[in-house]
Formats: sequence, structure tokens, C-alpha cells
Amino acid sequence: MQVFFKQNLAFLSVPKTGSTAYETTLRPYADVVFTKSVKHMTIGKYHAKLAPFLAETYGMYPERVAVIRDPIDHARSWYKYRSPERMGVDNPACHGGISFDAFVMDAISKTPSPSAGIGSQASFLSLTPGIVPVHHLFAYDQPELLLAFLTARFGEPILPKRKNVSPDVAAPISDEVAAAMRAARPHDFALYERVKAAGGVLRDFRDA
Repeated sequence: MQVFFKQNLAFLSVPKTGSTAYETTLRPYADVVFTKSVKHMTIGKYHAKLAPFLAETYGMYPERVAVIRDPIDHARSWYKYRSPERMGVDNPACHGGISFDAFVMDAISKTPSPSAGIGSQASFLSLTPGIVPVHHLFAYDQPELLLAFLTARFGEPILPKRKNVSPDVAAPISDEVAAAMRAARPHDFALYERVKAAGGVLRDFRDA
């Protein structure tokens, strides 16, 4: 999570959406940087805590920027990140080499294991389902849109380098498990599809 006073932006760090690469590149411009346990501040916490502080202390109402990823691809990124190839089989956060199908079914269960606790992008980005107080929500798979936006706002080319890249682990998903995930996470799929239907960036939020 970073805040930029001159550019009037707050960049939310949604896990597994390339946030580390963007934050590393943008850090020299940032006036406020949240790291470690508060790096991934949800929009709910931002809306309730940080937004009022910025308004009251600095008279600042930054536009919020974030990235959302296809929900299955998002889960696949977590699966690779928590693989034995990256973490080592003895790491308690490692899934131990189970199939991606098994990982997804664990993730959407009522009590996911620690390795499959991947969260919900819609919950991260929404106050309630359908209320997404993000001014510029970009699709992960159309990075040229975000790069063009940042380049225009910062007045110079913004070219992030890949960071925190997971190993190339095979992760096919069956039609049945994909359908089960869609049924279990309807808000995640609906929000991602809203962004894609808007051409890759959703800009329909307005401050009350």
C-alpha cells in the first residue's frame, strides 16, 4: 500500500496481482508506504481508517488504484507460490505437492488449510458486495492499461520489473473444479467480469 501526494493516488496492494513489482518501482515517489503486516491493507480498512486520516490531516482525497486477477489464475498463483519447489516441503505454509484441483477444493472449503487460505479479491476490494470504492480497478492480464495510466499520472515512463516470481509448476484445473470454484466465489468472478466488460479498467466508483 502506497500513497502519493503529488499524484493524488493511493495504490492498494492486492495479494498476487504483481503488487511487489509496482511498489518497488514506485517507492521513490511515495509519501506513505505500508509494508510487512499492513502492506496488504484492504479497502475496508483504508476506507475506515486511512482515508479519514488523510482527509483530516492533509485535506487529501486520493483516487484509489488497484489490480484484480482472474480468480482461477489468482488461485493458481498462490498454488505455485506455496509449492514445495518454492517453499520446501517442511514449510507449514507449503501445500506439499497436492494437485491444483485439490488445492482449489481446499481453498473454497469452509475451513481451508493454512496453505490454501488465499482470501477473496472481492472481499479485499469491496465494502459490501457490489460496493467497490476503487476509482481505477485494472485487470491484471491487461497491464498496458495500468502502465499507461501510471506513466500519464507520474509524467514519466513507469516500467516495473518482475518481482516475487513463483516457479513454473504445472497447475491444470478440471472443468468440475472450475465450476465448483465459480459457485463458491461468485462475487470474485462477478467483479473480475465487470472489469473485463468495462474494457480492462473499471472506473464507475464515485465518492458520495
